[in-house]
Amino acid sequence: MTADAIAMDGKVAIITGGAGGIGEATARLLTARGARVALADIAVARATALAAQLPGAIAVPLDLADEASIQAMVGQVVAHFGRLDVLHNNAALLGPEVARNDGDVERMDTDLWDRTYAVNVRGTMMACRAALPALRESRGCIVNTVSNLALQGHIIQAAYSSSKAAVIQLTRAIAASHGRAGVRCNAVAPGMTMTPALREAFPPALRQLVEDETLRDRLGEPEDIAEAVAFLASEAARNITGQVLVCDGGSASHVPGLAGFRAFLGEEPA
Repeated sequence: MTADAIAMDGKVAIITGGAGGIGEATARLLTARGARVALADIAVARATALAAQLPGAIAVPLDLADEASIQAMVGQVVAHFGRLDVLHNNAALLGPEVARNDGDVERMDTDLWDRTYAVNVRGTMMACRAALPALRESRGCIVNTVSNLALQGHIIQAAYSSSKAAVIQLTRAIAASHGRAGVRCNAVAPGMTMTPALREAFPPALRQLVEDETLRDRLGEPEDIAEAVAFLASEAARNITGQVLVCDGGSASHVPGLAGFRAFLGEEPA
């Protein structure tokens, strides 16, 4: 039995979308626990600046819509560190322009749908495929970032939410196909998390609607999600695979409109 099962001493982790938000928080936490991280991001300058702050870290360019870029990312990391223990698929197509246009299916632009799936589903699959040989050798693991929206119907974000639901099934498929080879595959499902990208993409009124449905007294921060990812990536989660850890402050755990029910019944939050 490991004395400190959450320790990551000597482990090597790729974090896609590692230049900011949840990816940055995860990189900082894994580094603090002894891992060496590769920050893979399309924002190369930001990834490089962050890597300079983290002992042993490197920045790697990544375009998840480009298969050659994904293969090069894994090859560069394995060549640099000599191994790979964790693949954290965290990058996704999500920004102000995408958020404005990702509505319901009747009004969905086909190009936006295709771009969302190309990055979120196809890109995640290709990253897993490229990393699995090295992960099999190290008996490592994959942690995919999905979303609590993958578990709920919504009147907006049809492309994003359905793409993340597809990644949940991909997670289960890899857990089933590669578990006997020693590779675990899990997903973490954040709720609305207060990253800089989210603050830019969603207006305060919309954020307040989500916060009103949260069972905590605030929305989650990137560090909250990083803790869940780091747990799933560690030996502390050695008996967990094929699972989705919902990390949304309880907002997906209750009936919709809980805030409205509270107002109707005259109850104040505890």
